[in-house]
Amino acid sequence: MTAETTGLASGEASHTGLDRRDLLKAGVFAGAAVTLPTLRAVGAAAPAKLAASKLPKPFTVPFVRPPDAVPVAQNATTDYYVIDQIAAKAEVIPGYRSWVYSYNGTVPGPVIHAQRNRAAVVRFRNKLPATHPTLGYESWTSVHLHGSNSLPQYDGYAGDVTRPGEYKDYHYSNEETGRFIWYHDHGMHHTAENAYHGLAGMYVVHDPAEEKAIPLPQGEFDVPLMVGEAAFQPDGNLWFSIDNQNMFPSDVIMVNGRPWPVMKVKRRKYRFRLVVATVSRSFGFTLSNGMPFQVIASDGGLLPQPEPTFVLRQCAGERYEIVIDFAEVFKGVAAGARVNLMNAPTATVNVDNPNTDKVMAFEVTDEPFDTANNSVPPVLRSFDAPLTWRTEEVAASRLWLLHRSGGLWKINNTTWDDVVNSEYEQVGATIPIGSIEMWTWKNSGGGWFHPSHAHWIDAKVISRNGRPPLPYERGVKDTLFLGQNEEIKVLVKLDAPGTWMIHCHNLIHEDHDMMTQFQVVDGAGGRGDHPINAARPRSLAFEESDPIS
Repeated sequence: MTAETTGLASGEASHTGLDRRDLLKAGVFAGAAVTLPTLRAVGAAAPAKLAASKLPKPFTVPFVRPPDAVPVAQNATTDYYVIDQIAAKAEVIPGYRSWVYSYNGTVPGPVIHAQRNRAAVVRFRNKLPATHPTLGYESWTSVHLHGSNSLPQYDGYAGDVTRPGEYKDYHYSNEETGRFIWYHDHGMHHTAENAYHGLAGMYVVHDPAEEKAIPLPQGEFDVPLMVGEAAFQPDGNLWFSIDNQNMFPSDVIMVNGRPWPVMKVKRRKYRFRLVVATVSRSFGFTLSNGMPFQVIASDGGLLPQPEPTFVLRQCAGERYEIVIDFAEVFKGVAAGARVNLMNAPTATVNVDNPNTDKVMAFEVTDEPFDTANNSVPPVLRSFDAPLTWRTEEVAASRLWLLHRSGGLWKINNTTWDDVVNSEYEQVGATIPIGSIEMWTWKNSGGGWFHPSHAHWIDAKVISRNGRPPLPYERGVKDTLFLGQNEEIKVLVKLDAPGTWMIHCHNLIHEDHDMMTQFQVVDGAGGRGDHPINAARPRSLAFEESDPIS
């Protein structure tokens, strides 16, 4: 979805009504600790929703690919990008104009294509209005590159915010194995609203040696899919409410910013890079004709081998890559035939509405196509360090209990407010560098779903509810599908000192305040960088004197 920017002015952060303590907390004064006022999502009664009869029929809106980001400068080691956060009006529902928050005027934002071991610096400029045009909160942001081994000061820490009229440079080494990751807002207390309104984009770390050696689909046939959810008000603006603090009750499924789109495909294999960028909803991706497809990669890149499946369970924040062979799917049928990507039940707490069981459609053509890179070999990645870790090497075990207590979402009986009130010193775990640990993620609630994410980590799933993980969970993971009363055991190994967040990726839970942090210390007890001490964002007024490269 391409948004049309408007004349709504962005400006310097407004601190009207805040006392000196709030200003200190907000980092307005030099050297101050960085945190935020306690304003959260608007607590007013939920607005009315757009009538279902006004929504487009599924599979009538054309599919679009998000644009690729273009570096503004390059040198021998680094690519430099500038991405603006902009408020805009866009036609999401045909015939209506909706306020969105965008990266460079598109929802999703532009796809950043990085090369493994080649650095990238991305300058994110907050050109949003001082307050959100429909919800009224201050438009601070913090950009998290989800799935990246980002240093703490560039990790999108919830309290490390950039206010309207400011910018921050994020440095990424791209030393990870080749993988599909994504960037999205992580500003404290407004992650849900910001990401839901459009502040999300995709990022691919390409490994040239791997791509040359493995003839998977590339180029036109390598397609990023950001799957989201939405609801709309009668005036066409996005509907948002936290009345239900468990799940977000959307009624429209979005793919790359379009409701239930239809994509034309050729009779060959396609690689789809799937990220679920919802507030709360999980998916069970399946083809309407009942045919299987192959899962070839998870959060941390290629699986050891392709895993065929009929249904792929995927939660908010997770990434999987699948290959669909449209030569087989459409074998013996004429051009114009369609197969739909559906959303099967996943035994989690979703709010189902008419047509939330539908995702997008594929319509076959008889157009000619390039036959290169049109196979899936039986071995994809022969070595991945996390997959060599063994339980016999475990130095310590830890429990992350996600639960509700006293009307609050908590991890190990603490909330992010506890971290803030400790001046960001409280941690859920202190971990010696280089040690392999067993982490148990446990959801103690029968009516709750907690997609779970730890920053910085690559993890190996050992078990799900005491049984082996699902076949496509046997790759490297950083986000876990943690359903009702489920327990997942993983192995992790942290190899740099610093402080990172850990949280539920149901964004309503995260904002209210199901998040904590862990700390990795070196052999001398050094704690490394703490993101709250990161260099502060700078005013856009000074940008001319601060070239990005």
